[in-house]
Amino acid sequence: MTMQRIATREEWLAARLDLLRAEKEHTRQSDALARRRRELPLVEVAKTYRFATEEGEATLPDLFRGRSQLLVYHFMFGPDYDAGCPSCSMIADGFNGFAVHLANHDVMLWAVSRAPLAKLQAYRRRMGWSFPWASSQGSDFNGDFQVWFSAEQQRSGGIAYNYRNEPALEPVPGDADGIEPRHASMCGTDMATFLRERPGLSAFVRQGDAICHTYSTYARGLDALWGSYQWLDRAPLGRNENGLWWRRHDEYPDA
Repeated sequence: MTMQRIATREEWLAARLDLLRAEKEHTRQSDALARRRRELPLVEVAKTYRFATEEGEATLPDLFRGRSQLLVYHFMFGPDYDAGCPSCSMIADGFNGFAVHLANHDVMLWAVSRAPLAKLQAYRRRMGWSFPWASSQGSDFNGDFQVWFSAEQQRSGGIAYNYRNEPALEPVPGDADGIEPRHASMCGTDMATFLRERPGLSAFVRQGDAICHTYSTYARGLDALWGSYQWLDRAPLGRNENGLWWRRHDEYPDA
């Protein structure tokens, strides 16, 4: 990326004030979008989902832990993975810091994955995380909230992710060097298996005795949760990406 020209402080201030007006408008638009999220109609969750947690078997209402709101991060970690998705891992690196604040503001945050609980616990220890993480293995939860798909759906073009249909998965050459094949390799699996799991965020609320689904977002809708990108967007060179540059935090050379 080419840096901008060097200017006087007065020129910089004039440009900064112009940008500030655009930033303020962006903030107002973001506030309006947040209101629209809150105004979405509710859908009662009638199905009973069962999860494995450190405290034993739990249902969706149990995950609230006495709060009125629940946020679930759909973490890509399938039963056939050896380790969690590197991108989900970078997002989850921020959870420890704010999960306690959410819990004390009537909101529980959980990660949920299809891998068995023992795998999740071992990976959480490796990463040094403490936020709650539940296994949905054997449950319809991931499929119902469109973050897991079967091999048949993948082959036939039956995947509907991020509110749109995807074409059937094309075979990938063995030497493919894109981000997805490399992430699959980093998880100890092939790309087709890797891509049957998807990331997302779902929100739920208690309404009397009912549990209701209020919101889900996927793909680039998760950008705002990706703390590293929020910092990079304010750095002089921005995201400045050229392929896969990130790793799990214990895999960097100076980790």
